[in-house]
Amino acid sequence: MADREVERPHAGNARLDAAAVGLRQLGERATLVQFSSAFCQPCRATRRTLAEVSGMVAGVSHVEIDAEEHLALVRDLEILRTPAVLVLDASGCVVRRAYGQPRRADVIAAIGVAVSCEKERESASGGEARD
Repeated sequence: MADREVERPHAGNARLDAAAVGLRQLGERATLVQFSSAFCQPCRATRRTLAEVSGMVAGVSHVEIDAEEHLALVRDLEILRTPAVLVLDASGCVVRRAYGQPRRADVIAAIGVAVSCEKERESASGGEARD
């Protein structure tokens, strides 16, 4: 995902489980984690984009987290502003991070990175990659 200011890959830096982001389980292929704040106009557009993409791509979940209500998580993940989007692979590893309103094509590309990272990890561990 292209951030107008910053895009940083975070493979291996952070790993989140479903409970940390308020889900029963992470997406089978990827999870889009959005940090928002109440009066953030771009957060609303980001919510629509991520919901649309997660609805289009099988095995992808989207969760929105109120940054003000989850300050400890915001600090732990070094979230600098909203909207912030983290893309997790199936195991919960953060593979992409972006700030600002993402474009749909960039979100889809980031999901591709998440799926590729998971397949590489499964291949390295001797397991079969999911299709």
